[in-house]
Amino acid sequence: MGVEGIGARVARKEDKRFITGAGRYVEDMVLPGMRQAVFVRSPHAHAAITSIDVSKALEMPGVVGVLTGRELKADGIGNIICGWMIHSKDGSPMKMGAWSPLAVDRVRYVGDAVAIVIADTKGQARDAAEAVEVSYDVRDAVTQAVDALKPGAPQLHPEAEGNLIFDWELGDAAPTDAAIASAAHVTTMHIVNNRLVPNAMEPRAALGYYDKAEDHYTCWTTSQNPHVARLVMSAFYNVAPENKLRVIAPDVGGGFGSKIFIYPEEIVCLWASKKTGVPVKWVADRTESFMTDAHGRDHVTEVKMAFDADNRITGLKVDTIANFGAYMSLFSSSVPTYLYATLLSGQYNIPAIHANVRAVYTNTSPVDAYRGAGRPEATYLLERTMETAARELGVSPAELRRQNFITEFPHQTPVIMCYDAGDYATSLDAAMQAADYAGFPARRDEAKQRGKLRGIGMSAYIEACGIAPSAAVGSLGAGVGLWESAEVRVNAVGTIEVLTGSHSHGQGHETTFAQLVAGRLGIPIEQVSIVHGDTDKVQMGMGTYGSRSGAVGMSAVFKALDKVEAKAKKIAAHLMEADEGDIVIENGALKVAGTDKNVPWFQLALAAYTAHNLPAGMEPGLKETAFYDPSNFTFPAGCYICEVEVDPDTGTTEIIQFVAADDFGNIINPMIVEGQVHGGVAQGIGQAMLEGAVYDRESGQLVTASYMDYTMPRASDVPSFKVSTSNTPCPGNPLGIKGCGEAGAIGSPPAVMNAITDAIGSNDLTMPATPEKVWAALHAATKH
Repeated sequence: MGVEGIGARVARKEDKRFITGAGRYVEDMVLPGMRQAVFVRSPHAHAAITSIDVSKALEMPGVVGVLTGRELKADGIGNIICGWMIHSKDGSPMKMGAWSPLAVDRVRYVGDAVAIVIADTKGQARDAAEAVEVSYDVRDAVTQAVDALKPGAPQLHPEAEGNLIFDWELGDAAPTDAAIASAAHVTTMHIVNNRLVPNAMEPRAALGYYDKAEDHYTCWTTSQNPHVARLVMSAFYNVAPENKLRVIAPDVGGGFGSKIFIYPEEIVCLWASKKTGVPVKWVADRTESFMTDAHGRDHVTEVKMAFDADNRITGLKVDTIANFGAYMSLFSSSVPTYLYATLLSGQYNIPAIHANVRAVYTNTSPVDAYRGAGRPEATYLLERTMETAARELGVSPAELRRQNFITEFPHQTPVIMCYDAGDYATSLDAAMQAADYAGFPARRDEAKQRGKLRGIGMSAYIEACGIAPSAAVGSLGAGVGLWESAEVRVNAVGTIEVLTGSHSHGQGHETTFAQLVAGRLGIPIEQVSIVHGDTDKVQMGMGTYGSRSGAVGMSAVFKALDKVEAKAKKIAAHLMEADEGDIVIENGALKVAGTDKNVPWFQLALAAYTAHNLPAGMEPGLKETAFYDPSNFTFPAGCYICEVEVDPDTGTTEIIQFVAADDFGNIINPMIVEGQVHGGVAQGIGQAMLEGAVYDRESGQLVTASYMDYTMPRASDVPSFKVSTSNTPCPGNPLGIKGCGEAGAIGSPPAVMNAITDAIGSNDLTMPATPEKVWAALHAATKH
């Protein structure tokens, strides 16, 4: 293989081990003396724990321990926290209810853990868990956030009166209300963003090991950010001192945000290992994942969008109720606030915006970041409202958007964000051309002759990736910095190891990060290896989420490479008795420009380590570190167009065509970017048409707790996508790149729903648009 740097369509290096079954996941880890764990979980959504009797379980074959929350608290293990402080508009801090990793006195959702059973085999642990006798005083439950705010609703936490966590606002209410009052037209929408259950290929898992001889803990876990896990477990949960805790996230089979957080299981497995004297492994089954993984979305929103007589937007008012579930998770408070309301301007020049967000406790699984995290919710309400407004105004949805696009940059929105660069009309034009938008009326007529209803829908999205700078997010309440680190180690024979705080769980870092290095130094990509996911190998890093790996993680690598290159040029200039300014790196060698004098890369590396002939005062070796803190977010944007066909007799919807035109700035590997878009769009289609978590409103039971009831998109549910990119370089990082991992999931749901509602002639439709719901909406519209 030759040098394949930035822009090359390089096949993923890591895929060989994955497709040959050679990946190493937490489930694959085996330690001497290791035992299996099963958690005893509440079957009730809301109850007081009156007693727990573990005596029968302790007597069962293979059992080495049964531990409860009272023992955990006696050992000083802390409560799980939310790491982003939000203040209500009256200045009061958010109301964070206590969340013990093992419930002590009260359970608040079905699946809340009350005990852990450790046994020789998982089967034995499961049998013993059945023998643990827990007495509950069952209480009324509430699963809908709107209901939880009503007088007399069941109360979850004494800290949060009326189940209200915070009542927060962003923007200026007075000019927004004035714009609505004086508008020539106001479009009003009731928007429901359905609750989703993340479904990574690999369920969550944890293996805790306490080494008594070294007084040291190791946790193997399915994590997107192992360093943050170590920090939180040591600093806040009192599991172990940070210098005595190693966290390893090996191969992780997908995350989508749901593996950012520190869950009860990691904490309890580590603590249980010390209590029982054996390594303790827990691997979730799929139903357990449905019940206990952090869910996503679940917003109910009222929207008003004001237009003047020229169809220009003059104001946007948003009132959102966000369901947080039973407890506040690690970043949950940021999702419906600074990751949501700050994107309500979308691609549009809106002079006045006001958003009010109420966060609410319910007797459901905790809700936190899921692919896009706030940005899908903002885009959905904006793009459904824009499409609806175009229909009400009798104008082209495309042209209404174009008329309101931001065209001058930088652009300061009324809701904090300052967009640095963009070209929204180019993406719109590219999508319309690829979709043959102008030819749609003829296709609709042809479908009608076949007895089908054809619809087309559009979505113009923008998102904010690579959340930064750290000082800014800190001022907004973030409990950590959001920089990234990298170390570039050049070995004595010229091979290179890159140690990054970014964690790969499907994004292709082992390829794209290597491409950056290979292209910069002119060496084959196979000479570069990427190391991540181990707190004992990699210096402190902030992990992977929010499409930050490229813009932040790779920028840290770029900065470290700057230092490596500078030192290498000094050594080369010394060896060739040349001026340092004349040294260039080409084709794997350091050369004196304009001459044939050169030092091959491997010889230069060897010279750095033999240290026989270095410039005076220079330290031996060739290894450099960098920390990178961006000056701003990056702002990917694009336009998606979906075309559907609906069978009016059954409500069955088929996606005929899906076009995605994105602006991701400079692109490292087009093939990987296309894969990210494909995956995101598939998830967005899943939300729009198939997926939705359903709780029984009386009992609080999760009705959709398996694939029998929760429908995931299959290959037959998605079309072959048409994808393209138009690249406006990001000025905020040295590589000019923007995030791409979440875009598909952000832009696709409104495009799909706009297409379906266009086809059936009814706007009274909520996600997921199942055949039953489409049929009902269609025939209700027909009656009227």
